[in-house]
Amino acid sequence: MIDNILTLLPARHAAKHPDKAALAGQDEQDRWYDISWREFEGQVKLAARALASLGVQPGECVGTFSANRPENLVTDFACYRNRAASVSIYATSSPEQVAYIVNDASCAILFAGNSTQYHFAREAQATCPCLKRIVVIKPIELDPDDSSSMLWSDFIRLGEQTGPEVEAMVDKRASEATPDDLATLVYTSGTTGEPKGAMLSHSNYDYALEAHRVRLDMLSPDDVSMAFLPLSHIFEKGFTYVCLMLGIKVAVNRDPRAIQDTIKEVRPTCMCAVPRFWEKVYTAVQEKIASMNPVARTMVKTALKVGRKRNLDYKRHGLKAPWLLERSYRFFDRKVFAMLRGAIGIDNPNIFPTAGAPVSSEIVEFFHSAGLFLMTGYGLSETTATVTCFPMVDYEIGSVGTTIPWVQVKIGDNSEVLVKGPTVMRGYYNKPEATAEAFTADGWFRTGDAGYIDKQGALFLTDRIKDLFKTSNGKYIAPQAIETRLGTDKFIEQVAVIGDSRKFVSALIVPAYAALRAWADEKKIPYTSTEDLLANERVHEMMEKRLETLQKGLAPYEKIKRFTLMPHEFTMDSGELTNTLKLKRRVINRNYAEEIEKMYS
Repeated sequence: MIDNILTLLPARHAAKHPDKAALAGQDEQDRWYDISWREFEGQVKLAARALASLGVQPGECVGTFSANRPENLVTDFACYRNRAASVSIYATSSPEQVAYIVNDASCAILFAGNSTQYHFAREAQATCPCLKRIVVIKPIELDPDDSSSMLWSDFIRLGEQTGPEVEAMVDKRASEATPDDLATLVYTSGTTGEPKGAMLSHSNYDYALEAHRVRLDMLSPDDVSMAFLPLSHIFEKGFTYVCLMLGIKVAVNRDPRAIQDTIKEVRPTCMCAVPRFWEKVYTAVQEKIASMNPVARTMVKTALKVGRKRNLDYKRHGLKAPWLLERSYRFFDRKVFAMLRGAIGIDNPNIFPTAGAPVSSEIVEFFHSAGLFLMTGYGLSETTATVTCFPMVDYEIGSVGTTIPWVQVKIGDNSEVLVKGPTVMRGYYNKPEATAEAFTADGWFRTGDAGYIDKQGALFLTDRIKDLFKTSNGKYIAPQAIETRLGTDKFIEQVAVIGDSRKFVSALIVPAYAALRAWADEKKIPYTSTEDLLANERVHEMMEKRLETLQKGLAPYEKIKRFTLMPHEFTMDSGELTNTLKLKRRVINRNYAEEIEKMYS
């Protein structure tokens, strides 16, 4: 095992292949440019010296409050050179959330991505006596009364101007780094309370990275990854570190809303994403298929049948497909699947790790049939991301895969998934009571997720234990499972299932407004506003029929009996979603108490 893989990672790659692209970034006109390993290492070296000049000490925390930018990775690795800990704050956080994390982690320095984040950081600074310096990555105009902030260009210049004594100090710190050093604080999204900082050491990352080197042996330096999810999320941070360790170029996508365009520009061969991304792609593809002429539609359906048989019945089990089936698949792969993948922006797919929420088996089967390997997995901030993921052979559709090397999983009381291994955090920062509650007496981490393990060792998740509720008839309901089913529908954007201590299950449904308006226009349904459209009886009838189809196979007590169509989305600004887009059910129940009561009146 290599100790502290992250401490000198850029330096090692720069020495081996200095001119190879380490990263790709976007300029202010959204044009892509490459950053070589030599350039990346040079930036890390200067940033590390600048941090030391500003007084950062080993063991201290440095914050980054920014959307994805190459500089975020520069600051991470600059921290590791100084044996300091990196603390990433979601770019969408409010000033109050920023202040909470900065105070909890005692950050003296905070990197802000743009003008909005700079002003939020200044607002937070008023209640953060520990915060001495804000460094703004994007070149902007600083406030006239601000004497404590600096621009990134000035920060790097500070690193250039440091003397040999600072350089020697940083080199000494890097040489003295140990696996026990704190590497990052990853703050949980706080669905049921205030965020907690999961303490991940370099040892946690060392084991996680080596485990992925073993499990993801299909990846090579020839791959290209897209950092699309926030780098403040352990899933993206962890996968990006894996890619950098393997010498894979990482394109850093700044605006997640532009992913449909940037994916076509970058053409990644691997990229981690949440199920919602694939749900939207699936819906768009299904609409495209539905609009085809009968001959083309029949050809696509035949191709998918052939792809399913070849990829799921044979390749999935490591078996060679019969000659005729293989020949048919290769034909359809050229004529149908290649065009489908090209339209998405993925010409040469390798693996596409997918986690963060339940993913529909229907969607997994569809993409696998079309030659796109969605590597479904499961992990948490507290476990340095991955606990389980699909192996390449004998993976179980509907599961979240099998455990990665060195990680153990077992099922505890109330079907809770318990995890043990060298990738599990040391605890929550400044929260000894929460840390004690998070572990069993014999040292297993309580995930809060319910599930089971089958005979093949695959883990199946059923729901979040805290999300499970019981109707007044005594029936347990797993809301996430129902919400995942409904999320595959092209007319449904978000769903919150309701029913705790109620007579029956109901739902607040946020429609996909564009799709719903297009349907209404086609049916010549008049409306003057979104509210007017959602109140239309024909819209309700259509949605009822779709829910009936979507809920086939559910027990009668699990089915949604009544629903309310919402005129606006659940948002982070309203506190209804976490930064990782999970529902805050208590907030939703409170914010929409009137609408909920109407469904039960």
